Amino acid sequence: MKISELQRFVAIVDEGMHVPRAADALGVPLASLYSTIDKLETEVGHPLFTRSKPNWSLTPAGVLLLEEARTRITEAPAPAAKPKAPSGGKAKASKGKGRAPIVKGQPKPYKKRQGR
Repeated sequence: MKISELQRFVAIVDEGMHVPRAADALGVPLASLYSTIDKLETEVGHPLFTRSKPNWSLTPAGVLLLEEARTRITEAPAPAAKPKAPSGGKAKASKGKGRAPIVKGQPKPYKKRQGR
């Protein structure tokens, strides 16, 4: 089990078994959260939630995993900081504001005058 999977499981429980709210709080897609739950249930071998229409509740296996998950999350080392990308890079040339508008009766500004 990965720490991130356990954090997602704990987030669902902390949000009152409301999966869409937990997905918003974590900043992950809803489908990803559901697949994480399914992955955890296959690893544990038991369902973690009883899914009924109005609300969800934890099963006894879910209660045990919740206790274990909270201790593992607190004991886990802090994630390493991501290295900052170096600033700078290739400069882009200014393209101006585009063509000048065409005025009726005036020569076209983007055409060179044709000699005779």
